[in-house]
Amino acid sequence: MMHEMLGADAQDEKVLSVFDFDGTLTRRDSFVPFLRFAFGKAEFIRRIFTLAIPSVHFLFRRMNRDELKAHLIAKFLTGVEAQWIEQKALDFCNRYWTRLMRPSGLLSVAAEVEAGAEVTLCSASPALVLAPFARRLGIKLIATELEVVDGVLTGRISGNNCRCENKVIRLEAVYGLLSEYRLRAWGDTRGDLELLAAAQDAHWRHFHSAWRRGRMRRAKKRKQHASVQKLKSENKTNTDDQQGA
Repeated sequence: MMHEMLGADAQDEKVLSVFDFDGTLTRRDSFVPFLRFAFGKAEFIRRIFTLAIPSVHFLFRRMNRDELKAHLIAKFLTGVEAQWIEQKALDFCNRYWTRLMRPSGLLSVAAEVEAGAEVTLCSASPALVLAPFARRLGIKLIATELEVVDGVLTGRISGNNCRCENKVIRLEAVYGLLSEYRLRAWGDTRGDLELLAAAQDAHWRHFHSAWRRGRMRRAKKRKQHASVQKLKSENKTNTDDQQGA
């Protein structure tokens, strides 16, 4: 039924379905685990410790997320052959696909593809790392590009980190004005809000069943607390009225 509805929409208008990757289609972040996989535990720990000061600056808001990511990329990927990263990314995808990917997310991607929508990942993670995942999903990829000179990574980002408003900018650079599409979008963090705001069909943490249950519990507690406070207020008013009488 869902496929039929999506198919009907696709016939009436162009549908662009955009999925964030980390935390949306995956159970957790992928880039840092990829670095640990690619470089090995010992080398990963050695390098990550050298990022302690930038991490502290980030925690105390003296450095933003993009700046911290730039430090991470420079520390791990400066002077590394792009082909080596591509092979490691393929190995990482093959080994961790089942453990990393959310089954409900995979079903949703497949449904969008089957319905005839234009489907793409749009992620802040490096495109070199996510390329095998996009190929396996059978969809396109828009992600953070790393600067490569003569086949070697410079340790710098090419352009901007693909998050926040840059997701919308990158999408429009590829597909043109998003207003010409029925935009369906899935995201889970602050970095997806501009994308979700541009979408007619926005899905926030759609595949986070545990999170959604937690949200419902918190909402129920807030409602109960509000009811208790209201009851206390009414009781106090009645008491004051009686004393005044």
